[in-house]
Amino acid sequence: MSKEKLAIHGGEPVRSEKIYYGRQWINEDDVKAVSETLLSDYLTTGPKVAALEDVLCEYTGAKFATVVSNGTAALHLAAIAAGIGEGDEVITTGLTFMASANCALYCGGKPVFADIDPETYNIDPAEIEKKITSRTKAVVAVDYAGCSIDHAAIREICDRHHLVFIEDAAHAIGTRDHGQGVGSIADMTCFSFHPVKTVTSGEGGAITTNDPELHHKLQLLRSHGIEHDEALMWEAPHEGIWYYEQQMLGYNYRLTDFQAALLMSQMNRIDMFIERRHAITEKYNAAFADLPEIILQKELPDTQNVHHLYEIRLNDELLSCTRREFFDAMSAENVQCQIHYVPVYWMPYYKSLGYTEGLCPNCEKVYKGILSIPLYPRLTDAETDDVIKAVRKIVEWYRI
Repeated sequence: MSKEKLAIHGGEPVRSEKIYYGRQWINEDDVKAVSETLLSDYLTTGPKVAALEDVLCEYTGAKFATVVSNGTAALHLAAIAAGIGEGDEVITTGLTFMASANCALYCGGKPVFADIDPETYNIDPAEIEKKITSRTKAVVAVDYAGCSIDHAAIREICDRHHLVFIEDAAHAIGTRDHGQGVGSIADMTCFSFHPVKTVTSGEGGAITTNDPELHHKLQLLRSHGIEHDEALMWEAPHEGIWYYEQQMLGYNYRLTDFQAALLMSQMNRIDMFIERRHAITEKYNAAFADLPEIILQKELPDTQNVHHLYEIRLNDELLSCTRREFFDAMSAENVQCQIHYVPVYWMPYYKSLGYTEGLCPNCEKVYKGILSIPLYPRLTDAETDDVIKAVRKIVEWYRI
């Protein structure tokens, strides 16, 4: 059986128009929600923000939510609320966007990278245990691609060593572990609402928690550390309703009301978005099940995962191409992939701090083989078929 010539070598591409790995879905309801808010009395933080926080609590099962300007701001405030300070160590994964580690640096702390499970691509609880020292203050565990971390194991480690458990769930709104919603399990859970995520506010983020003291601190930190509640003020001079106090060093990490309106409108369709992501994921799983050249990410038992990304990992022992050659061949077929993520400690800035390659062998091995292929709710069945055709076509061409 002859191989079909790849587009990168002059063959016919599987499709005529390019599709990308992720894309938002904005409809008329979203536009209407934003337009109505733009014409209201509030543009910046107002009633829509408070309403959105209630929606997020109801959806995740958390008692409290604080919405902020983006996912990085969420991680930064979580690190501050956790008490991270000069010299404190924060254990996290290298297979993530750098914000998961940067949040420790923002506070004067030190990121410590623990290796991943080579099958789930999530931080390995056994590797967390190995990295704990007398300086360890917190763990930032990432639900990679939307697949649940091992909450029970990480919770047990954090409780035993008196560490703060921060979950970076930027990929994972809607994911559940043993029936419990991500957002209601860790001490603090951070979400991102960037356009390629399951639901979007353009830019935006949130921190959920069940701890009222952490929640109060996060609410203050979001807006310059300013307290308006007279009962909680230090001086409370009763000068008038205008009076406020700065009680800590905070930031301007507020979300606007029109962004909140957009996200609340998106939340009305989150179940549909998730259902479509599941359908595409199942179709990919079935299509690649018979290809030993492609390794698929494993999921923990008793978890229901909302795939933000769909990862294929190349088995370099069975293919004659590099990951770059496979990536470029996919692009020539008009299926644009992405890579998530270059190990954080490989970054020049981290190298300048003394981090070196080789810290997390599983992380580095997985990174060298992974590609994120298109996955988003507006991806049609025909487009999904084209992605599958492109992957199989390239695998067949480079098969050893």
